Amino acid sequence: AGGCMADELYDLIIIGGGLAGASFACALKNTKLNNTESHRPLKVAVVEAYALDTEAQPSYDDRTVALSYGSSCIFQNMGSSLNDSNDRGVWGLLEPYAQAIDTIHISDRGHFGVTRLTREQEGVEALGYVLENRAIGQQLYAELEHTSRDASSGASGDIGAEITLFCPASLVSLHQDDRQVDIEISVDGVSKQISGKILVAADGNNSQVMKLLNIGSNRQSYDQVALITNVTPGKRHNNVAYERFTDSGPLAFLPMTQKRCSVVWTLSPEQADYLYAMDDAEFMAQLQQRFGFRLGQIKKVGSRHIYPLFLQSASQIVHGRVALIGNAAHSVHPVAGQGFNLALRDIALLAELLVDSHRQGEDLGQLEEAQILLQQYASLREQDINRVYRFTDALVKTFSNAFAPLAHLRSASLFLIDIIPDIKHRLATQSMGLDMGRGGRLTRLNRGLRL
Repeated sequence: AGGCMADELYDLIIIGGGLAGASFACALKNTKLNNTESHRPLKVAVVEAYALDTEAQPSYDDRTVALSYGSSCIFQNMGSSLNDSNDRGVWGLLEPYAQAIDTIHISDRGHFGVTRLTREQEGVEALGYVLENRAIGQQLYAELEHTSRDASSGASGDIGAEITLFCPASLVSLHQDDRQVDIEISVDGVSKQISGKILVAADGNNSQVMKLLNIGSNRQSYDQVALITNVTPGKRHNNVAYERFTDSGPLAFLPMTQKRCSVVWTLSPEQADYLYAMDDAEFMAQLQQRFGFRLGQIKKVGSRHIYPLFLQSASQIVHGRVALIGNAAHSVHPVAGQGFNLALRDIALLAELLVDSHRQGEDLGQLEEAQILLQQYASLREQDINRVYRFTDALVKTFSNAFAPLAHLRSASLFLIDIIPDIKHRLATQSMGLDMGRGGRLTRLNRGLRL
């Protein structure tokens, strides 16, 4: 655990060191602040409940993330202390573990309509990338630990933030006033008090911060679960991501490294339990029958996991000196692979606002200054978040319905999207995380600029 005095004040406390919390810490840490008296590094505390090397950390399990092209830009523009060339930023650390998506193939099982989105049509190096959660987590922590050592040796150079990691540590209580947020954490069973000018909750959809602050959330269950596994198909995936809509819900095959595919299969809880209980051969036969033979015979299957699916939105993403990011603020259906990408857009904006405020010498200890910054974050993120809610929710409801007339309408709409360039480009832009809608704006990290 990090070593700091009980009365030490941080500029920022991040609760949760999963994918969102660790990415946020990396974004701040790799900012060049040209440190002088007025531009000292930001002091950041990260409080993470799980030991970093355990399977228990829910962000770092067998799941994969489909990173949009826009998200790869965000990572690329977070500089990295572990990258000698420094031109690919944190993305330089992640890229060896990433499989590019060159084509997205969207179809409706049993119907003729198909839409294909390609990187060539959009003029980008990839529409997105597939990475295993565990690989992302390991690289982010290698980056953070490198910094922590730099900071503790006093060799801060011009790093943007000195990160102190409290891990494993759990949040016990939280109190905020006109000057700061005071929290009590339990580190290895020992109580410790730390304070921060701003607190960011990155502690997931079961957020302890939200419980302590009585922030409500709207939760809508889809009465569906995702059965997730990795398979090795007989044919090469050729960097194609398949999204196949079926009467039980969407079935995605996403290209992975080592000629594998990540499978996300939406099912009713009963169907998922039935399939989960099968042996590998039976399961592969069922999956083959549902997906078809586009990728040849499925040769091998990894372990299976089941996750409930729901749409959850916090009733407010800012409360006094506290901001919510990632799954604490919003959880969406994985149908369009938007969840972590949405979190990275939260991170890119909040990091930009904090760094600008720090450079301008604003004192976030002043309640008014802190609230102006956080209200700006909330209002600029609102439209993008709501748009993704509507997009994923409509997709699930339209494409998880066996009603025959609707099925014909779906296939016709897929066919139309494929032949009308403007609609197709808008769909691609949205899936690449480059469309912020009216009133939203792309952050500097998203636009290819360093903070």
